[in-house]
Amino acid sequence: EYGSVESSESSPLTHDGFHVENGESVIHQHHELHRHLSLFDLTCLGVGATIGSGVFVLTGLIAHSQAGPACFLSWAIAGAAACLSGLCYAELGGRFPQAGSSYVYARETMGECASVIAGACLFLEYVGSASAVARSWGDKVVEFARSFDSEEKAGNFLWECFLFVLDPGFGINPCAFLISLASVLLLMGGVKESKVVANTFTTFNVCLVLFMSGMSLSLMKRENMTPLFPSEFGAGGVIRGATSSFFGYIGFDEICCMSGEAINPSKNMPRAIILTLAIVSSLYVTAAFGLTSMVPYNECSETSGFPDGFRYRGVNWAAQVSAIGELVSLPVVVLVTIMAQPRLQYAMAMDGILPPVFAAVDSLGNLTEGTRIAGIVMIATATLVPFTYLNDLISAGILLAFTMTNTSVILIRQSSPSDKPYLLEKLMGC
Repeated sequence: EYGSVESSESSPLTHDGFHVENGESVIHQHHELHRHLSLFDLTCLGVGATIGSGVFVLTGLIAHSQAGPACFLSWAIAGAAACLSGLCYAELGGRFPQAGSSYVYARETMGECASVIAGACLFLEYVGSASAVARSWGDKVVEFARSFDSEEKAGNFLWECFLFVLDPGFGINPCAFLISLASVLLLMGGVKESKVVANTFTTFNVCLVLFMSGMSLSLMKRENMTPLFPSEFGAGGVIRGATSSFFGYIGFDEICCMSGEAINPSKNMPRAIILTLAIVSSLYVTAAFGLTSMVPYNECSETSGFPDGFRYRGVNWAAQVSAIGELVSLPVVVLVTIMAQPRLQYAMAMDGILPPVFAAVDSLGNLTEGTRIAGIVMIATATLVPFTYLNDLISAGILLAFTMTNTSVILIRQSSPSDKPYLLEKLMGC
């Protein structure tokens, strides 16, 4: 069933349409993925895909405009909700250790139609999120460069050309194009090589968040935490903040898309998901508490919480470390997020929903063709589509994918009575 494409002397293409050179097949169709991802690798992928704009952007936004000093409670509540969904993913990931995540779970419990919907939602999550983070990173590079602008540089031809290259207008973002292209090229070199980069940058990312949290806690002022629930927000602001902060937990489910390459997936998949959520929740809650204890909530920046917070307290060196660290660490989110998309395409192609080219695995076990196609879509979207147009669409797709996964757990554990077929399905639909 899983074999190499046979060579042909009469044509450079085989009957399956794959290229052959010098009598040797270059691409193998329906070849099994290589299992090489350990528990540490899976956890790094989950943490790397999750920690990003949540701690760098959302923390300050929620503190300033939604929850005030109690924003750490918002992160705790959202973390509890994410853990509930995470337990569903952990159970299903151990039960169905295959590439595809929610697509596979919907296929096994609700049929092909539901699985296609789940696959479309995951496409929005993986390609859309990778594009959004790349675009956000590009915008931050432009913002960082403009922070060095001054009256002395005004009218300088080379400086003006440099700024024009970074931001030519017309909605085009060259920096987003470069980081997207670099991520795709790295993935096309192989997941084994990409995981080393992802593990390294994820470790750096965690160290950066620990640095920002530790520094902010060392600058804590007790008066910044009172009142805990400001009158303009009230206790209801905590719930509104939890709704917004849930976006920061999105990404842990990408571990399930890597099941086809995981070592001992039945055990390591649930462990990796639980470890990821435990690490991410702890970092988010600590960082949120540190920021609001360092800076009054109404002084928190809505776009650059920690760098501006350190500047507010006069610790400029920490502000520079945070700003540069953010620019260095965000690209790993692009890399890890788009890494999951070819695995989703592989699962759908194996079921005949997508063309066979998406299931093509080369001799090294890499999904080169699928990565190239998904990469082209991601690069174009990141370069041409502003972040504001992507956010709501991505959130809607992710919400539906999570709902379908949680529903799959119920459908696996329970069944309709024999005298009332499809009763459970109808109740779940309601």
